[in-house]
Amino acid sequence: MTGPTVTRVLVADDQTVVREGIVMLLGLLPGIEVVGAAADGEEAVALVARHRPDVVLMDLRMPRCDGVEATRRIRAAYPGTEVVVLTTYADDESLFPALRAGARGYLTKDAGGEEIARAIADVRSGAAGLSPQVQLRLLERLSGAADPVPSGEPSSALPSAPSPARPAVPAAEPPDGLTAREAEVLGLIAEGLSNTEIARRLYVGPATVKTHINNLFAKTGVRDRAQAVAYAFRHGITGSPQ
Repeated sequence: MTGPTVTRVLVADDQTVVREGIVMLLGLLPGIEVVGAAADGEEAVALVARHRPDVVLMDLRMPRCDGVEATRRIRAAYPGTEVVVLTTYADDESLFPALRAGARGYLTKDAGGEEIARAIADVRSGAAGLSPQVQLRLLERLSGAADPVPSGEPSSALPSAPSPARPAVPAAEPPDGLTAREAEVLGLIAEGLSNTEIARRLYVGPATVKTHINNLFAKTGVRDRAQAVAYAFRHGITGSPQ
């Protein structure tokens, strides 16, 4: 006879009081063991490598490495670890990049212990652990999508949920003085690619990609990748063909 299954969980949040509160809450839930707590995305990736948790509860807005990039790196290097986003934000600019990065769950911080436990159990079983308001937003996005998602679109984030339609190919010159290459890089960011993946797609070095990103951020006035995704969709900018 084997005992009940214990789910090993890592918490990542840059606010100490929030992080400690989540750890305390999880400690009260049956079948959950907290194996570590990280103050930013870089530490989260390092602790996943050390402890190999079953699930990471991931905040999005963190210093050094945000939750989207940390999720992408964790899912690429440690596919056995699932990610459930636990954040204050439920807007499109936060939601869809996180799902494209590989998060299988998405909750807001007003979720109670029962909802968090259910999301953790769902992602462990291979389902999506989404709050009701996030499920509604996905349905609204699906019903409002004008174009079907191409058959080759990556779907690792939510295999059973609709993916957002890719932005349309721009019909005019790129806005705000962007070069064609900068617009191409921006479109690939909107598709959820990391700097390394963009470099591989465009056959250039990572340093070149970083230079393009710095330039396009300066020209468009965006401050992070989430804002860049929103900008790309707003202006109909897409990346290069596969």
